[in-house]
Amino acid sequence: MKTVIKSLSGALVLTAAGMIAPAALAAATGASAVMAAVDAPDPHAHHHHMMSEIMRSTVDYTLPQVSLVREDGKAVSLINELNDGRPVILTFIYTTCTSICPMISQTLSQLQSDLGSDRDKVHMVSISIDPEQDTPARLREYAKKYGAGPEWQHYTGTVAASIATQRAFDVYRGDKMNHNPVTLLRAAPGKPWLRIDGFATVAELLGAYHELVASK
Repeated sequence: MKTVIKSLSGALVLTAAGMIAPAALAAATGASAVMAAVDAPDPHAHHHHMMSEIMRSTVDYTLPQVSLVREDGKAVSLINELNDGRPVILTFIYTTCTSICPMISQTLSQLQSDLGSDRDKVHMVSISIDPEQDTPARLREYAKKYGAGPEWQHYTGTVAASIATQRAFDVYRGDKMNHNPVTLLRAAPGKPWLRIDGFATVAELLGAYHELVASK
C-alpha cells in the first residue's frame, strides 16, 4: 500500500519566453550556483514537472540484480551498494542536463553540509539515465563540480542496467528529456523508501532524513 502526502514547496515560474524565472529557481533550491542554468532557453521548460508542490509517498521497491559502474571505474552490484547498512538518498541525473539535474545536484551539495556530523553516515547515490554519454570520467568531473564528498557517489553502466534500475524505482520515462525530479530516501536495508516527487528543498530533505532515521 502506498501512503501519499502532498505539501507546498517553492514554486517554479515560467516566463513568456519559456524560461524558468531566476528568482523562483533560486527559491526552489536555496542555492545561487544554479542561476547560470537559466541564461539560455531551457529544453525542459515545457514539462509538467514544473510544479508548486511536492508529493511524498512511502513505497517498497524490489532492487534489480544489475551491475553498475561507479565514478572510480569499478563495476559494482547495485544491491550491494544500496544495502551497505547506511541510510540512502538516491537520485537520477545525467551530466548534460541543464535544468532539473543541476537543481537536484546543487540541493544535494548543500545537503552534505547541512547534515553535519551525520554526513559520513549517509550514502548519497546519483545514477545516470544517460549511460552512453556519462562515462566514469565524465561523472567524476560532474561530482567535482558539485563538491561531492566520499559519501556521495555517482554511477553509470550499460543502457540495459540503467533502464532496469529506473524501472525498478518507477522513474523510467523512455527519454531522458522527459525525466522528472524524484528523490528517494531509505533509513536502512529492508525498510520502505520515502519517495519525493518534485523539487524538494534542502530543509525538506534534511527533515525527511531525520524522520526516517529516528523511526528505523
